[in-house]
Amino acid sequence: MGRARESSFGRRALPGGAVMEDLSRFCCQNPLCAQFGCRGAGNLSVCGHYGKCQRRLLYCNKCKARFSERKGTVLFGAQLPEEKCVSVLAHLAEGCGVRKTARLVGVSRGTVGRLGRRAGGHAKALHDELVAFSPTHAGGSVRRKVVVRRKEARAMQQR
Repeated sequence: MGRARESSFGRRALPGGAVMEDLSRFCCQNPLCAQFGCRGAGNLSVCGHYGKCQRRLLYCNKCKARFSERKGTVLFGAQLPEEKCVSVLAHLAEGCGVRKTARLVGVSRGTVGRLGRRAGGHAKALHDELVAFSPTHAGGSVRRKVVVRRKEARAMQQR
């Protein structure tokens, strides 16, 4: 009963109604920072909120940079609520067309196309990063199946 619950926005609701900010999923977005890309390093804090959805403004204690909690994501710069963006991307992932997705979610075709392009760019960057760590030599994770042809098999049997 005294345990913390985590919401989808990265805030933990503690008993008694207090809220603790969970910043372990975030990292500094400044490429010049020593903690750039290091999640859960403990260098981030919430320095404010902005916009009508009250998004968190994060502060890096190492490089003194401030950035949105959405920086570096598909949702950065999107004016739609998070639920609608996720719904648009889910429809596209299921194979729905742009017009059908726009009609079902209640947004314009341009918005669906823009979110799809952004998500595609992020997916490509992630794929390129993951492929960079995969083995490149022939004996790597992908191996060819060895097949003996009939003529070669007969020649081997005659010996």
